This record gives sequence, C-alpha cells and structure tokens, in this order.
Amino acid sequence: MSEENEKRHIVNKIYDEIRIGDCASLSRTLMPEDVKLFAVLSGDGNRGETGHQYSQSGMFREVMAHGMWSGSLIATVLGTQFPGPGTILIDESLHFSRPVTIGDTITITVTAKQKFDHNKHVILDCVCTNQENLQVVRGTAEVLAPTEKISRIEEVHHPLVSVDDKHERFLQMLSLVRGLEPVPMAVAHPCDRESLKGPIIAFHEGIIEPILVGPETRIRSVAEEFGIDLSGVRIVNARHSHDSAAIAVSLVRTGDAEALMKGSLHTDELMAEVVSRANGLRTARRISHVFVMNVPTYHRPLLITDAAVNIAPTLEDKVDIIQNAIELAHIIGIPEPKVAILSAVETVNPKIQSTLDAAALCKMADRGQITGGLLDGPLAFDNAVSIIAAKTKGIKSAVAGFAEILVVPDLESGNMVAKQLEYLANALTAGIVLGTRVPIVLTSRADSAETRTASCVIAALVAHSYRNRAAA
Repeated sequence: MSEENEKRHIVNKIYDEIRIGDCASLSRTLMPEDVKLFAVLSGDGNRGETGHQYSQSGMFREVMAHGMWSGSLIATVLGTQFPGPGTILIDESLHFSRPVTIGDTITITVTAKQKFDHNKHVILDCVCTNQENLQVVRGTAEVLAPTEKISRIEEVHHPLVSVDDKHERFLQMLSLVRGLEPVPMAVAHPCDRESLKGPIIAFHEGIIEPILVGPETRIRSVAEEFGIDLSGVRIVNARHSHDSAAIAVSLVRTGDAEALMKGSLHTDELMAEVVSRANGLRTARRISHVFVMNVPTYHRPLLITDAAVNIAPTLEDKVDIIQNAIELAHIIGIPEPKVAILSAVETVNPKIQSTLDAAALCKMADRGQITGGLLDGPLAFDNAVSIIAAKTKGIKSAVAGFAEILVVPDLESGNMVAKQLEYLANALTAGIVLGTRVPIVLTSRADSAETRTASCVIAALVAHSYRNRAAA
C-alpha cells in the first residue's frame, strides 16, 4: 500500500447558511479495484457483482458495482461538501434505476429540499447520473446539519490499495480440474528444478500422470538435490535433449500420453519434433500458442495469441490462430469470447498492415469463416482492455474494454505484452500450444513451477475436451 496526498480547503455550511436549492456534486469513475475493495470491506462477495461467470451469463453481462457503491458516494458528498463536516446522516431512501459498470463515470448531486428549524434537520434530493446523463440512482437523505462552522486547510491522504492474492488465484485455477481423471503427459527433458517441480506438483494435485523423458540419472539427481519426491512417477531414459524430444513425441503418437510438456530444453528442439511431417503431431490447423493469464488488475480472463510460435503470421495464419484461441476459450468456460484484433491504432490505416488484417478478419467472422467468438478490430491495447479508454475515444463496441482474447500482430509484440503482464502486473500465467493432436505445455525456461502447474491445468482441460469429442 502507498499513498497519494493533497491539500484541500475544507468548509461546511451550517444550518443557518443553507438555502433551499443549494447543491453540491462530485464525480467518480468505477474501476475494477473499486468492485474488489467494496466486496472485501462489505463482506459481500456476490458473484453477481464481482464474478466473471455471472458477467457472462447474468442479466447485464458486465461486471457491475455493488448497489451501495453509489450510495456511499452520496454519503461522501454529504460528509465532505454539502452540508460538509459535522453532518450526521439520519435517514436515507434510494431507488436504483440501472446498473453501474466498470468504466462508468457517476456524477452525484445533492440538493437541499426542506429545512426543519426545530431540530436542524435538512432533507436533500440525491441524484446519480452516468456519463450519458442517464439516472442510475435517485433518492432522498435526511441529515442533522452542522451548527458549528468549520473552515480549514487539511492534508487529505488517499491510500493506493490493491487487492491481490496470487496464491489464491493459483488455487482457483487448480479447482478447474477437480474431479477430472489425471491426464497422462509426456514431459520432455525435465532436468532442472522448476521444470521437474512443476509436473510433480501437478501430479500430486491429481492433474496429470507425468511420464518423465530424459537422462534418468540426471533427473533423479535434480530430484534428490531439491527434495522432489518421484515416487510413483514413470521415467523413460533418453540420452540427451534431442532424444528426449523425439521420445516424448513418440509417446503421444503411440497413445501412451494425451498431452506433451516442454522441460528444460530449447523450444526449437521440442517443436522440431512436433512439426515433423513424418513423425510429428500436426493437424490440418495451423499450430499456435496461447497465453492464458489471470491479471489481478483486469476483470476477466485474458488469452494472448500468438506470442511464442508464429513469428510474423499471415492473414491466413491468423484465421487459425484466432480459431484455436476461441476453441480454448470455450473449453475453459467462456461461451462467446470477445476477441480484440490488436494494432497501434483503432482505425484502418493502409500503411499499417495489422489494421488491414484486423478489418479483414472481422469481415471473415461476419461471413462465418471464423466462428464461436465476437471479433472487433483494429483496437489499440488500451481500447481493448479499458472501457474508460474506449469511452473516452468514443469507441462503441461490445469488445472494447471487455476483451478476453487479444490477437497480437506478431510474436515480438505479443511476447512483450505477455511478459509485461506477468512481471509488472503479477499475472498468473499459463502457456499452451494448440492446433496439434494433443495440447502442448510450452513455457519459458525461466518460468516458475507454479506457471508450469497452471499450464498443466489448461492442458488437462483441453485433453479431456479432445477425449470427449473423440467419444462423441
């Protein structure tokens, strides 16, 4: 927690100074953190107001403020502006006309309506409107007005608070596969601490049945050095990293494994075996990578594609990249994902190829060439994830500010976005390759065991989806 400080002139109106028709206003914009903090402070963690699942299936399909968030702002006006310090709230009656969603700017106005000399009470009309001048709350408040004049300069402290528990988010991700049968997964060359610890945690959590492929003496040496229990885990000996990749892929081809995981070898070594036309795991679909991210400062899951496999994808490549991501979104419980096609700007510019691709992809979706999601683009990153930025720029879109899939122009930009979210925004990250016969956990060699375990969760969900599809 940190603080922002400002000096402010605090002055109230005592009862005798108040005239009928006197008023005061303030404006506030609802941020994602406001919803989280209000839930913590009130103890009201209502899924209908703070939860992504409700926002997808509920009446309003957006993340809404708790009703009394607006009510609390009325109290703020009364206590700090009009009548101001010394005011005591006696009674309040409010009617809620429409929901307040993230990015809405609410203006609260209180107006003196009646005065009662015998007890110094004042009744005030209270109206809250949004940025479109639509009424969201209306009501009345009865207050005991101050009788002592207060006028002073004081320093106001605004603590900057964030609500984030990465471990809790990790546990929530693990719960997605609770009750599912563990998926056999070939792990290629898990020969350092993190690449071995990740699948073993997933094993003990009942997510996967790992088949460790690599130099057995080296794997056991790492396990002994770091206290990693390999009891009940199958190990297939391999001579070196290239051999580990080839054997791991062959285990998938023979049906021994339903998923594949990269260990401490280079991505190129594993992917060379995956894309081999003779013995690889290709399908008719273009292979692509998706980062699945839980970002504490964002109000819904975020899938970023492609930031690890396709360096400079063509328009045709992007069709498959998007379709892969949409199908993954369906698997993890997003029925109609909002897909933002990213560029540097939100208008089509013939000099910027990514804007032309975005326009074409959206039209292809209109024609049924891409299905299962709601596409819009080009969108700049801020417009895609911030409803405030989108509304400021006058962008009217069902995707802008609510994107669940970010389609990046190329690998470089996507990798930078994903890594920034992971390292600067404390995002919980999972990485998976799609468009192959089985899901492939493809993480960076620098990734933690937690990231690898989270990736196993996504791979297990995909593997079960593939299994169910084959049985249908």
